[in-house]
Amino acid sequence: MPQGQLTGTRIRDRRLDQGIRQVDLALTAGISPSYLNLIEHNRRRIGGKLINDISRALGLDPALLTDGAESEVLDRLRNAAADNPDAGAEVARTEDLAGRFPGWAALLAAQHQKIAALHARVENLTDRLTHDPQLATSLHDVITSVTAIRATSSILADGGDIDADWQRRFHRNIYEDSQRLAESSRALVGFLDLSGKDSDALRSPQEQLEAWLDGQGFHVAALEDCADCADGEIVIDGLVKGRDAATVFVMRGYLRGYYADALALPLDDFCRMARDCAYDPAQLADQTGVPLVQVLRRLATLPPEQDHPHMGLALADGAGVMRLIKPIAGFTLPRGGACPLWPLFHALLQIGQPLRQIVDLPGPEALRFECFALACHLRPPGFDRPPLVETVMLVRAALPDAAAKGIPAGITCRICQREGCAARRSASILSEVGG
Repeated sequence: MPQGQLTGTRIRDRRLDQGIRQVDLALTAGISPSYLNLIEHNRRRIGGKLINDISRALGLDPALLTDGAESEVLDRLRNAAADNPDAGAEVARTEDLAGRFPGWAALLAAQHQKIAALHARVENLTDRLTHDPQLATSLHDVITSVTAIRATSSILADGGDIDADWQRRFHRNIYEDSQRLAESSRALVGFLDLSGKDSDALRSPQEQLEAWLDGQGFHVAALEDCADCADGEIVIDGLVKGRDAATVFVMRGYLRGYYADALALPLDDFCRMARDCAYDPAQLADQTGVPLVQVLRRLATLPPEQDHPHMGLALADGAGVMRLIKPIAGFTLPRGGACPLWPLFHALLQIGQPLRQIVDLPGPEALRFECFALACHLRPPGFDRPPLVETVMLVRAALPDAAAKGIPAGITCRICQREGCAARRSASILSEVGG
């Protein structure tokens, strides 16, 4: 099933795959054929009960029809419209575009994501050019060497009588300054050269870490393999080798935490217990005696190929700044400007108090997520030092018809269509066009 399809398109494809006539599926689901036709062409919204009825008629898990992939594409398209307000994009018809032309919609969303990433990298490079001490040092060395060479050569060029011994000294000075100039120039070129393997220099350290983890499925097998020995630091040294100092700092900090979690919760036993507990974090913490915050992080690192449920993760510091984001279908958070209604941020107001909440996202797909959040001190608090706090949120898909009342949160204000939200910080492009 290609990514980017809307629920109606999925229903139609699954029905055709099974050779079921539209009229027969409509009859089994208890709706009219004309209404089902509108649904299959993504012209009618479909709620939780009807999704379940149609899923039963097709013999499918409801998650196969509403896996959240289309919501991610829609969010990206709306973000593209928000970032280019003068383009005149018909935001109210975003769902129609994605439903009728899923391939083109996915392409547009991917292109916008690449452009946004390039903008972020340019901003990061600009920040480096402005503040990086390596650049300042290299430029200072270049200017100093050039000034010294110019001063010495001007003395020689004056043509006056200069003792032979002093001439040799001046020539040696020019030669040594030229050597320093060459070294400084190479360092400067190396700093500015962003081709090949150095293209990661355009990404922030957090982006490089997340991209690397994504390639691992957020499961670092190398650290799992050494979890029963004392070679963790050696393995970490190998994993971060060849990266710049800022990225090494971020990666090393995360990997040390990962290794500590793997030591506390060995993979094989934890996988077995997680299945037995239906992946309930509180039960796992009680049975293992391990702090809940470690259990939350560990659940997000289960190997994806072992048929564990997909779980997202978000880590933030005490200021609410995102430190790591592991997205899943339908869930992701921007690094800046995220909706403040997520439990990730509520936990900062109740340090040490676990939160379990259902979050409802706006939109026709009515996506629901079950979130487990906890904020904790990174070191014991004291009277003479400020607290260091980290907040963790584990995210997994909730059934569309879950009985619990959900928090009406969003991804970010500019693409959220909720009206009358007290937490709104900016106008939505969807409200502006009546979407």
